[in-house]
Order: sequence, then C-alpha cells, then structure tokens
Amino acid sequence: MLRIKLVPTGKRNFKQYRIVVQEDREKLTGNIVEHLGSFNPHVPTENLIIDKISYESWIKKGAQPTKTVKSLVNKVK
Repeated sequence: MLRIKLVPTGKRNFKQYRIVVQEDREKLTGNIVEHLGSFNPHVPTENLIIDKISYESWIKKGAQPTKTVKSLVNKVK
C-alpha cells in the first residue's frame, strides 16, 4: 500500500522534511515513487510547500497520508 509521508533530511538539530509517496513498509531513506513537496518547521511563514494537484491525485489513486501529513495539509487548505 502506498503512503504519503514525511522523510527527514538536514542536520541533526535542524531537521527538514520532504513529503513523498512511498511504499508503506519502505525505509525512510528508501525508494520513493514521487516527491510532492517539503516541510520546514523552523520557518514561521510558508513552512509547507506541496503540489496540491499531485497530492489529490495520489489520494484518488488510493495512497493514504500519515496523520502528520494529513494535519499539515488541512492547515494549509
């Protein structure tokens, strides 16, 4: 099953995240199907960048977002 989830990148105390479509049991650093956007929790404004069209198309195809991704996208809408 495909999941839309956050993949951590960046330095140890300054994590940034990529929003990707990945197989459910894939490692966080494993193969990704598509890169949808990014999330930077350290920037107060514009901390979430996501391609909403691709996100919605993956939802229609059956990909399930994680709780965190779902709450982040709902804040943007």
